[in-house]
Amino acid sequence: MSIPAFDLYLFDIDGTLVDSADDICGAVRDTLAEAGATGLTEEFLRRYIGYHLNELFADVFPGIAPERSAELLSDYRRRYPLRGHRSTRVYDGVEETLAALSTLGARKSTATTKGSETARLVLEQFELARYFDHVQGTDGFPCKPEPDVIVKSLERFAVAPERCLMIGDAPPDLAAGRRAGVKTCAVSWGYGDPALMRAEQPDYWIDTIADLRP
Repeated sequence: MSIPAFDLYLFDIDGTLVDSADDICGAVRDTLAEAGATGLTEEFLRRYIGYHLNELFADVFPGIAPERSAELLSDYRRRYPLRGHRSTRVYDGVEETLAALSTLGARKSTATTKGSETARLVLEQFELARYFDHVQGTDGFPCKPEPDVIVKSLERFAVAPERCLMIGDAPPDLAAGRRAGVKTCAVSWGYGDPALMRAEQPDYWIDTIADLRP
């Protein structure tokens, strides 16, 4: 199914624009090891990319107190940027597709669980920030699957939900898009469980980001 043009494109970052699993999982593994949890596999940790890390902490440490979970999250956020994104790479075709959408006059923003400043720094490091009209992260409000991060961009650009497409690789991306009333597009190259993504009934599926071009 071909994808029509939209006025606004919202992109998840990790697993959608960049392959950042090694850096994310490395920082998570170090955080958990410091807290006493070792031996967790890369496969296990990847399942939580796209979800709030509090969900991982609750699964690894059943009954964890909210205050302790907040401490672990703060420790992760300290460790992650120190890795310098050395193991992160941009997926093939991302820059070309973002440039092509720009030439069509489409506006672009992000909808990520990262904070806005962290998201901007990642996009700048990989020379992708110039293709975005706005960078929206999760700043002090509920993260995906809640729709808040999407609604922020809809309000900023005064775009009707039906004229917006949310692109992501995990169930929370698609659930947030559905709750916000926007169209959703699932990508096949990220970290999300395909069965769980299908359960969210995305409007579109793509196997390459170039498929976004009208």
